[in-house]
Amino acid sequence: MVSADSVHKNAASESVSSEVVAVAMSGGVDSAVTAALLVQQGVRAFGITAKMTQEHSRCGSDEDICRASRMCEQLGIEHHVVDVCDAFQAKVIEPFMTSYLSGQTPSPCVICNREIKFGILLDHAMELGADCLATGHYVRIKEADGHLHLQRGVDSRKDQSYFLSRLTQEQLRHSRFPLGPLQKTEVSQLAADFSLEARKSRESQELCFVTEGTHGDWIDLRSFESRGAGDVVDQDGNVLGQHRGIHHYTIGQRKGLGIAVGHPIFISAIDAEHNRIMVGDREHALGTTVNLRDMHWTQGEAPAKQQFLCQVRYNHRGAPCHITGGTEGVVTVTFDDPQFAITPGQLGVLYDGDCVAGAGWIV
Repeated sequence: MVSADSVHKNAASESVSSEVVAVAMSGGVDSAVTAALLVQQGVRAFGITAKMTQEHSRCGSDEDICRASRMCEQLGIEHHVVDVCDAFQAKVIEPFMTSYLSGQTPSPCVICNREIKFGILLDHAMELGADCLATGHYVRIKEADGHLHLQRGVDSRKDQSYFLSRLTQEQLRHSRFPLGPLQKTEVSQLAADFSLEARKSRESQELCFVTEGTHGDWIDLRSFESRGAGDVVDQDGNVLGQHRGIHHYTIGQRKGLGIAVGHPIFISAIDAEHNRIMVGDREHALGTTVNLRDMHWTQGEAPAKQQFLCQVRYNHRGAPCHITGGTEGVVTVTFDDPQFAITPGQLGVLYDGDCVAGAGWIV
């Protein structure tokens, strides 16, 4: 059985007792265990929670804030709340809707992490006297060759390096990830060992702010920009049926098309200009080459090597590739083997072993 004492040695390297550490408290299990570990280690810590939206939400809601506050009280540390609703609306929600309505599939968590959690929230934490911000993300940081490297978490099922891949060296320098060396099962056991209230909370893998059905339903209730229904066509342009609005769909999708042709079909392209969706066999949703724009290199500049693993979405395992270009922030990725559902708007992350080398937006 894993105990709080046994994990102390594993997690100790992620924190320094002389630091003042702000812990981003979501009200969930992972952030609660993060705070408890730091307190156990004698680190001077306080909790900080971002209120992200005025609407009901699964992250930064009033319920989450109350739960986080009770957790901090249990741990004997202060708790601060920062209202980031306006910034969250402008930097995350509005681009999220615009992206879907333009036929792309956005990655709002990537933007939220860089702009909100490790941007605005980190700044507020430092104004309150913190040296760094600790979160419950399953990633690790190692220092080598004068740079900080973002590594995958030890638990491959929970690894969140994809979502943090656009953090800058400065942001990484002021970040701590105590759960990176741990398995999720160990964290769950620690929550029980510490008798944390948050151990009973339900975890969600969905977008925190989408609360009405699917993302498409959520957008329908908040935007008048949708062009509405349009054609679903095959590879030859033959009309097979109608879609509900392109923002309800994504590349590679098979279910929910409402079309029966006697064999499985997948979305291979979304044509926003003509408000239509193209479908075909699975092979039509395969791609070998992709461009990544607005490329961010973790070390600040492109490495000399050209061989990487490229992960094109969170649940993609990553595939061998080589890269070319790099001028004007655009990199061309060519995979050794065709990959399924390479989707505009998603993030392409390049890995050198288990370290993030860089990340750019798929176009």
